[in-house]
Amino acid sequence: MAGDARGLPRMGPVYASFRHWREHGLIAEFHDRLRETVREREGREAEPTAGIIDAESVRAAATVPAASRGYAGGRKVPSRKRHIVTDTLGLLLALAVTAANIGDRDAAAGLPMQLRRLHRDITLLWADGGYTGSLVAWCLDQLALTLEIVKRTDDMAGFVVLPRR
Repeated sequence: MAGDARGLPRMGPVYASFRHWREHGLIAEFHDRLRETVREREGREAEPTAGIIDAESVRAAATVPAASRGYAGGRKVPSRKRHIVTDTLGLLLALAVTAANIGDRDAAAGLPMQLRRLHRDITLLWADGGYTGSLVAWCLDQLALTLEIVKRTDDMAGFVVLPRR
């Protein structure tokens, strides 16, 4: 394979390999095995039993279709939201991307189902106040998953890691 002056392979064959691996589930398999290895090296069970769900808004590139962009909170730029579930070590378990103008609890409705399908041992999810409402009861009734809301106090400003309860 002829590469550029830095000795890197051409983009076409590299992307073709990646696409093949993704289509056959190998990328997900690599990710899962790496996560399990990290957890075991940290003295944890390979499969997590608790997770944390949160969202962040990110500016949408001009190439992102307008239908999947929105305006979040006080932002005046088109954005998307990443709804992420991590284990207690911060390792990725599940992900959903939506337009930024969709509320957290509405956008994340399918995420607990995805999480339950991928990680049967999870019984507890911590979330901030954006996930309150019927999602809490639905997770418990339909998925046997406790969605615990960790509240902010009034004296917290900016980004603050919320305590577990």
